[in-house]
Amino acid sequence: MKRPIGVSLIGYFYLFGAVVLVFTAIFYQADADAISISERFGVSILPERMMRVVLALFSLLMVYGYMKLKRWGFWLFVSYSVLFGVISSVIATNHPQQPFIGNVVFSVIVLIYTVYVRGAFFTTAGRGQPI
Repeated sequence: MKRPIGVSLIGYFYLFGAVVLVFTAIFYQADADAISISERFGVSILPERMMRVVLALFSLLMVYGYMKLKRWGFWLFVSYSVLFGVISSVIATNHPQQPFIGNVVFSVIVLIYTVYVRGAFFTTAGRGQPI
């Protein structure tokens, strides 16, 4: 089955984000963010650079499965969108700044679109028949 154009756009956006995470892990300034990525995900015991690299590697794995239309890629994207949307909405209630509100909106859009095209992820190999 041909990959939907939205899956490609979302996948490339997350791929770009993973590259940015790796780049910022290399040149990370401790006081650059008001709330670190480690704190956002509730694992503040991890060093910030390590968390950025771990999140980048997870994103690359997730994007691979998503763009290859794998079932596990679908479920990782759905889970990540829900998790990141909830985290961003909680932070947005305490810090009403655009990045957090924007993250919530983007997570909802990605979640709705991914569920909308779920049939592309749940077909038998090469036959286009739903499972």
